[in-house]
Amino acid sequence: MSYDLSLFGWTDLRAAGLPEGTVPARVARVDRGAAEVVAADGRHHVKYGARVRRASAADPVSLPCVGDWVALGLLPEGRYELDAVLPRTTAFVRGGVSRDSVGGLSGDGQGQVLAANVDVVFVAEPSMHSTDYADLGRIERLVALAWESGGTPVVLVTKSDLFEKGLEELLADVRVAAPGVDVHAVSSLRGDGVSLAGDYLDGSRTAVILGPSGAGKSTLVNALAGEPAMETQQVRAADGRGRHTTVHRELIPLRGGGLIIDTPGIRRIGLYDIGHGVDLVFSDIESLAEECRFGDCGHVSEPGCAVLSALESGELPERRLESWRKLQREAAWMATRTDARARKEQQNAWKIITKEMRRSGRNRP
Repeated sequence: MSYDLSLFGWTDLRAAGLPEGTVPARVARVDRGAAEVVAADGRHHVKYGARVRRASAADPVSLPCVGDWVALGLLPEGRYELDAVLPRTTAFVRGGVSRDSVGGLSGDGQGQVLAANVDVVFVAEPSMHSTDYADLGRIERLVALAWESGGTPVVLVTKSDLFEKGLEELLADVRVAAPGVDVHAVSSLRGDGVSLAGDYLDGSRTAVILGPSGAGKSTLVNALAGEPAMETQQVRAADGRGRHTTVHRELIPLRGGGLIIDTPGIRRIGLYDIGHGVDLVFSDIESLAEECRFGDCGHVSEPGCAVLSALESGELPERRLESWRKLQREAAWMATRTDARARKEQQNAWKIITKEMRRSGRNRP
């Protein structure tokens, strides 16, 4: 079966970066050391070439991921090899952050690319679990990372049929948590909001859908695809938590045009190389901070702090300020970890150079 790669997002601009003697393909799914790709002459299961393996060993962010455009080299035996990952226009990267045994942050400062070359990031948050409402803090975190990726975030409050009473108030709260971001209520089972989500994927645009297990991501993908593209399961009645139906990331072409990447449920996602993303999500706090008496105000107990004044008046919710502080601390911590890793890699590189220089000196006649 042949494919028109322009329907998958291939452009003349991308073609300009294709190494001579290779053919383009887009990664639809990844396995360990191999990937399923879509090329003009069909789908192929390809292993990583030596150059890709070396690059990924030095930096895990360079590993091929779903959505990547790659260059395939033809081997003498007639099969393809994944020879190079082409430059990404966008990349959704999560940091390697976890909780240690004493409840602090730990990790190695390395990132993992969840999806590449996406135009839209759908942040799916269920309107209601069995005991909880939508997690506004999780929405803020994912939207910050979405802005950082280069894609456009869109928040989808899923399973809206379970939360009809007070739904508008919930959507208003979500809009406060994600200023400047489109927010839609979606019920995949009833079809509410599905066409609105599909409108973001005109032509060959690509979206990735992110959220916790039980958010109805795969059900929404099936609704957009118009057919059962992904397996779905019911949320557990005992605790309202979803099962991890999707165990891999996969690029799915939609009948009406566009593509979507479904992902496994996310329990925790760390920040990575964060810059303006947090500032955009908390633009209300950033605007208030400009009115503080001191330029270096920490918004803790300083006199003339506009942020604390807004907190006291009720203009700024306490939950939102605490969420901002948490993400600021984590972003600062990740920056130090990333800098430390960069310094170590630079030191290792100089050791190799020094060793080679000494070896060359010994070999001189």
